[in-house]
Amino acid sequence: MKEVEVIFRDYVQSKGLKFTPERQTILNHVFECHGHFEAEELLIDMRKSNKRVSKATIYRTLALLVSSGLLREVIFGEKHAHYEHVYGHEHHEHLVCIGCDKIIEFNDERIENFQEEICIENKFKAESHKFQIMGYCEDCQKV
Repeated sequence: MKEVEVIFRDYVQSKGLKFTPERQTILNHVFECHGHFEAEELLIDMRKSNKRVSKATIYRTLALLVSSGLLREVIFGEKHAHYEHVYGHEHHEHLVCIGCDKIIEFNDERIENFQEEICIENKFKAESHKFQIMGYCEDCQKV
């Protein structure tokens, strides 16, 4: 956890911002939780834990965490984003069930290799990518 804190503190300060107690609280809470989460879920969960931070501070801090490379926005649906840890986790892609909202994570070296080939062919330097397939999971196909 200390390593994540150092990375985030340095990033925030490099942007001329302060590493406030509220940002520290959000950082700690985000990295104590595992799996995908939404900003609103984070706010509710923090309030249940008697951690007082404003909604605006949560949204601003999540944006900083994404731009610092510690989190990534993964699923866009119904005009809200889901987040997941990037730091310390292997890169993966998502299958998203539009029936029950189930998220299946997978990784496939063929996707990574194909992406690299495309970038080389187009003289493009990739920084990141998102790959997700929307559809119906096995359970929802039975209904």
